[in-house]
Formats: sequence, structure tokens, C-alpha cells
Amino acid sequence: MSIADYQNQSMIVYSSQTKERALRSLICSPFTFSLFDAMRQDRVAISEITGSRGVENGYAKRALSELITDNELVWLIQVGVLRREVDGQGITDSFRLTPLGRQLVEQSLTKPWRKPTLSDSFQETMTRYLRLPF
Repeated sequence: MSIADYQNQSMIVYSSQTKERALRSLICSPFTFSLFDAMRQDRVAISEITGSRGVENGYAKRALSELITDNELVWLIQVGVLRREVDGQGITDSFRLTPLGRQLVEQSLTKPWRKPTLSDSFQETMTRYLRLPF
């Protein structure tokens, strides 16, 4: 059995449109950079993000119900920045960053994310709620 050499793997190249859409989704989400930075290091369970615990952990901008948190995280999965953690028994209630999400978070360590503008919020709403089901 071979062992993967993660140190020598090349970075996946994403189009600027893909990266911009993903970044817009991250900055418009109800979550803070701290959550995504924590996901860069390890998986984060939904119980650590919901309710007042999410605010105390610095993961959410406001207290969120489990349903809202799950919906927001599922949207970020659809955008391509998160994935659900899987263990030997199947899907868990934890989340991690995808390679795209990891790139965006690591880039922000040197250049912080911008604040979402009204245009960002409008585009995010249009993309999220008026997309065509393919």
C-alpha cells in the first residue's frame, strides 16, 4: 500500500469566477473567519456552531438554530468550499474545508476578507435562491 505524499502535491487551479463566487458565499454567510480557520485544522461538529455555543466559540455572528446552521453549511457544500466529514460508519455531523475552501482561507491569512457589500449580498441571494435546478 502506498502512502500519499501531501507535501509534493500541486494545488488545484480554480477559475477566478469560481473563487469569487465561493469567497462571496463565505463572507455573506452567518459564520466568522474563525470557523473556517478551525475547519482548516480539523473537523468541526455542528453542535459547536449552533446556538449560543457558536457565538461563544467565535464561529457564528449570532446564535443560530440547528436547522438554519445546517442549511447554511449545506449551501457552502453546494458552492464547493465545505464537505461533510465521513467516518467508518458513514456521514457524521462534522464539516471540513474542501481544497477550494482551504485555498481561500489560507489566502486570507495574508489578506483579510472584505466586508460583504450590498452588491455581494444581492448577488449571493440571486445565486442561492434563483438558481436553476440542473
